[in-house]
Amino acid sequence: MLEQLRERLQQYSPYQFRSAQPQASVLIALTDAADPEVILTKRSSRLSTHRGEVAFPGGKQDPTDPDLLFTALREAEEEIGLSPNAVDVLGNLGQVMSKHQLQVTPWVGIVPTGLRLEANPDELESIFTAPLSFFLQDHRARTDSIRFKGLTHYVPAYEYEGHIIWGLTAYMLVELLNVGFDANIPMKPRPEHDSEC
Repeated sequence: MLEQLRERLQQYSPYQFRSAQPQASVLIALTDAADPEVILTKRSSRLSTHRGEVAFPGGKQDPTDPDLLFTALREAEEEIGLSPNAVDVLGNLGQVMSKHQLQVTPWVGIVPTGLRLEANPDELESIFTAPLSFFLQDHRARTDSIRFKGLTHYVPAYEYEGHIIWGLTAYMLVELLNVGFDANIPMKPRPEHDSEC
């Protein structure tokens, strides 16, 4: 299953913005279990943005970061204690634009099952995992209608063990499932992909 994902991402040409907006990146870390699990975080309710939301480890690119992959790995180490040496990076998905006008690049990597991870209390409330098989079945709790740049966009939202996975996090998961595993989860293209940004 993960080898298929590796092959698909090697052949994939992800969407790239043509703008000079600030950059950020996240790490979609999957365990190497027979039924791979995705590592997710719940952000601290004390943060100024995205408080209490489910997200992938990640953040804004620092001026000293050599590239966006470095940013994703650095942030994952800072937020959940994941050593960059433990990540087998497969490739990246298409860039997405956050509501704060950050261009976010998702990187996909495989990590060993059973790694001991620790949430940084300054940024996170918790770390949890959810099986990819759950998302492949597309048992969405709802479909959100989101207005962006005057257009309506539809994004699935999932509930797993009391956690709501929605917004950009759900969007990136769906792209991973559609590209890597032919999930064919319907979703209109993100509005910012329809025009020059």
